[in-house]
This record gives sequence, C-alpha cells and structure tokens, in this order.
Amino acid sequence: MTDLKKYDSQTVTRLIIGGILILFIIGDGLIYLIYGTGAAGMGLICLLAGMVPILLVMGAIWLMDWIVKRANKDSR
Repeated sequence: MTDLKKYDSQTVTRLIIGGILILFIIGDGLIYLIYGTGAAGMGLICLLAGMVPILLVMGAIWLMDWIVKRANKDSR
C-alpha cells in the first residue's frame, strides 16, 4: 500500500523546488539575454535577497515544528 501523505509531501517539495529553479534559471536567463551580464548579476542578487525572508520564515516554522514534535514525544 502506498503512503499518500508521504507522496503528497514529496510532490509539494518537488513543485516548490521546481518553481524556484524556474524563477532563477528562466527569469535570470531572460534578464541576461535582454539586458546583459551586469543586469543579470544584479537580478541574481535581488532574487537571492528576496529569498532571505522566505528562508527565515521557513526556518522558524521548521524549528517550531521540531520543538513541538520533541515536546509531544517527551509527554508520552
């Protein structure tokens, strides 16, 4: 029997990673083709700077999840 919850989690993870890769590769690639190397470098810096708050929020959520799971394991 297949574990649908695990499959769903893997699918969501793959979609998020794919979306980020498309954003960086296609987006920055188009900037490079249209405006050149300098603009593509700045576009990459801006994309990375935009990812920082997202990664901080994801890290905070992961940390809270880890703490809750650990607390629930200790209470049993």
